[in-house]
Amino acid sequence: MIKVLLVNNQICVVEGLKLLLEKNQTMSVEITTDSRNVIERIDEDDSDVIIFNLFMPYLNGLELSKQVLKKYPNKKILIFIEGDISIHFNLLIETGVCGFISKEASYESFVNTIECVVRGETVIPTVLFKQLRRTEPKVKLNTRSGLRDITLSEKEQRIILSISDGLTNHEIAEKLLVSQRSVEYTLTDIYSKLEVRSRAEALSKAKKYALITLQEIPSY
Repeated sequence: MIKVLLVNNQICVVEGLKLLLEKNQTMSVEITTDSRNVIERIDEDDSDVIIFNLFMPYLNGLELSKQVLKKYPNKKILIFIEGDISIHFNLLIETGVCGFISKEASYESFVNTIECVVRGETVIPTVLFKQLRRTEPKVKLNTRSGLRDITLSEKEQRIILSISDGLTNHEIAEKLLVSQRSVEYTLTDIYSKLEVRSRAEALSKAKKYALITLQEIPSY
């Protein structure tokens, strides 16, 4: 019997998924709609697979995954997704989740994804798999230490794109599902790389040297 824990703030969604998955008599499904009690629930049961909704009040799926895997590094976690999550893709992979399930997935696909994860396989939608190999733009800049290759990581590019949209550090953190402190640290790294002192200078220099190749961040 595969034990599944569904965590989603929408009660109608989790109840529907529970009924759907338990049609397969090899699965037993528990549900919770409050992300704040997840660790306590996991302490009390031995779920084989945990499915988190990405966007939830209090704690989103990314933060929950970090907390659970810190305490239980062998737990198998799937992320329930909707729409374009490319902006969060690398962060989720780095967190250690086992894969993704689309809200548009068929019943057969849903069951197959869970079974794959139980077998130790990682499941990624094709559209995201195609994004796995990305090259970061590289330019040579005259710096204080001489001619040097400069690149901006995907996260750094996302932050600069957010600056161009006029977002505050707090708003950028919410958009990227990271802490405000993480945004501030990354901005410091950007300033150091580009040898600038402000957000406006960083944006101007990054555009001037074509260091931004990502598309605009989608809104949710």
